[in-house]
Parts: sequence; C-alpha cells; structure tokens
Amino acid sequence: MKKFLTVLLAGNILLGFALSADSVMAATIQAKSKLAVLVDGRKIKFQGGDPFMENGRVQVPLRGVGEALGAKVDYNGAGKKVKYTKGNKTIELTLGSKQALVDGQSVAMDTVAKAIKGRTYVPLRFVSENLGESVSWDSVGQWVWIGKKTMPNTDDLPLQSLDKFKKYYTKDAVLMKNFRDVPYEGIKVIQSEQLPLQLGKGNKVYSISKVKIDGEDYIAVRSNQIGTPIYFMVVNSSAKYRREVVWRADKHSDGTVTSYFPVKSRGDVFVNGEITNTDWTKFDLKTADYIAFSTQFPEEYIVAIVNPFK
Repeated sequence: MKKFLTVLLAGNILLGFALSADSVMAATIQAKSKLAVLVDGRKIKFQGGDPFMENGRVQVPLRGVGEALGAKVDYNGAGKKVKYTKGNKTIELTLGSKQALVDGQSVAMDTVAKAIKGRTYVPLRFVSENLGESVSWDSVGQWVWIGKKTMPNTDDLPLQSLDKFKKYYTKDAVLMKNFRDVPYEGIKVIQSEQLPLQLGKGNKVYSISKVKIDGEDYIAVRSNQIGTPIYFMVVNSSAKYRREVVWRADKHSDGTVTSYFPVKSRGDVFVNGEITNTDWTKFDLKTADYIAFSTQFPEEYIVAIVNPFK
C-alpha cells in the first residue's frame, strides 16, 4: 500500500509544478459555490426561488428563512405586508418600504422587501438579526451563516454495509481497511448538497466543485486542512487515487483551504505498485459513481460523495 501511494504521489507532484499562481487564483474564483444560506450549519432549501445579492444585501424568499429560524410567517398579499413572530419578537415589513416595525417600534432599513415575478423577497440580515440571530458573511463560499457555525457530523448519518460496494474495490481491497489495517465497519454516502460536514472526528469539508486550470479539469475541495486525499470509485476498476497538485494550497483568511486534485493523473498506470497498460489520458470522470475521502479519521467508516459531476 505504501509503495502504491508513493508512486501515485510522485506522479501527482510532477503535475503540480505546471500550475501557476495566476491559474490557481482563477480556479478559486470559478470554484466559488452558488449563494447559499446556512442556519446552524445546515443549508436552507428555498422553495420557488433562490437567494440573490442586491447592493451588497442578500434577499431571500420570505418563508424559507423564517421557518428555518422557527418563526411564524404571515403574509397579507393585499396589504403587501409580511409579519414574522418568534416568541416575544415581531417584525413587520411592507413591500417597497424602508420602514419596518420591530416589536412595535418603527425602524429604518437600508433596503426593502419586494415582489419579483410573483415571489416576495425580504432582506436576510435584517430579518435574522431582529429575530435574535447572529449573521456573518462567508466570502469564500458565497454563503451567509446564521446562528451557530457547528456543522452536521457524518457520525450521525446512516451506516451502509460495504458488501454492495465491493465492486468498487476489486483491485484495491486494501482501501477497505483504515490506516491501522482494520477493516472499515461500513460506508457513509452523502450528497454534495449536504456539505458542509465534519468527517467524524476528522476534518471539515465545506464544498466540492470542478474547475478548469490551464484547460485541464480539477476537483476543488475546500476544507480546514491542506490536501486531504480523495479517490474516484469506478465499478470493477482500480480506485483513481488523487493528491493535491500544488505545494501551496489556496489559503483563505478564515482559516479554510482549497486544495486542487487532477481529474486525470499519470498515477493511474500503476495498480498496487505495478505498471499496467492503462491509458491515464482516457479516464472520464463520469465513469466514477462516488468520490471518497482517504483520511485517517473517521477510522470506522468510509465517507463517499455521490459524484455530482456525472
């Protein structure tokens, strides 16, 4: 196993020297995720419309954020009024007006609630803060964090048996054991939309995306540490193991790091330390059903994301 990983690492490092700082910066911009809102570390799924930025303020559909914060939402379409009630707190907004009522007191806003194509949008920060929640902006992920920043943990997700996943490890059964050489108890399968997640007692993964650098495809993974290896899971094939391809990952001011992994790698010609006749240039990411994290923790199970790039 050590020989296998050493050979793959060497191949990926060679690719790393071809990346310029400008290329990595361009990839970072492309890797930014769609504007999203998280409440206590969980993304809100808005019905009937997506959040958008206007004059530096995030506007959201009226019901999504209120319900996520546990508030009662009332909307009077005829009077063009929106009311939020949570405990002893109330907020009343009038569409098109910069004056709001907060606990019965008139308060001036720097933006307004408005109707767009039949959907009513409200200013996210104003509503959230006046319902007693903290709000912060994540410029890297293009996210708004509301409330606690504690992430959901993969420990709390259902564990699946590895038996039905053996077809992905026919040539790399060693990957079904942890770093202590103990067989994994199972596998946790997640969707990319479930991110961010903490991997057991291990690192935190914020997002995964596909970007182009100098015309080549890379997987960009934002996490709280540099270069957690990944591998692509392909039926009845060797795992496509990947390490980051730059010595200096893209470090962000919030302490997170974006690492870049090549979709195609010369390392694919090696299987268990032996050279094969595999043409590494022919690999198609769409053939992979899952993208797994190769980490020390969690040591009880494998974490794999359903391939969002098929």
